[in-house]
Amino acid sequence: MAEAITVARPYAEAIYKLSLKSKNLSQWSKMLQLAAGIAEEKQIKMLIGNPKVSAEQISQLFFDIGKSNFDSEARNFLTLLAENKRIMILPQISQLYEQMKAQYEGVLEAKIASAFEIDAKQLKKLIDDLEQKFNCKIEPKVSIDPELIGGIKVEIGDEIFDASVRGKLEAMTVALKS
Repeated sequence: MAEAITVARPYAEAIYKLSLKSKNLSQWSKMLQLAAGIAEEKQIKMLIGNPKVSAEQISQLFFDIGKSNFDSEARNFLTLLAENKRIMILPQISQLYEQMKAQYEGVLEAKIASAFEIDAKQLKKLIDDLEQKFNCKIEPKVSIDPELIGGIKVEIGDEIFDASVRGKLEAMTVALKS
């Protein structure tokens, strides 16, 4: 996974710079999300990995599924990825692009996992604290994860704040083994 992110980063940065220059961040966001969705389909994954399917056929398949949702620049980009056998990293490219776009717009996405339902007041307090710490707007994505046992775990970019019971138990296990 880390390797795919490393390979995807230059592509995401290039698309980000291109979209900034042409002032169409949202359009590229939609096109990348669509392309990433296509690349994650089970049948498409099998075709991408098949040596009998040419790069031209793969890119044409994306164009046929995406129809008119891909402009000429996006078509060129998808063709380039297919020719370089990088089309399977589209989900990572899209993810990195979204992070760069959010940072540019002054918004960070926070993945908040909680062992139990978080009430609105607690969530607002947590978001306020995170916005103050990161000095920008925070867009929360809240999920319930009973395996945490208690507490919460927050992921913002590559920073993780683990205040869960499970995280503390794992830390204690590591400390006791060393």
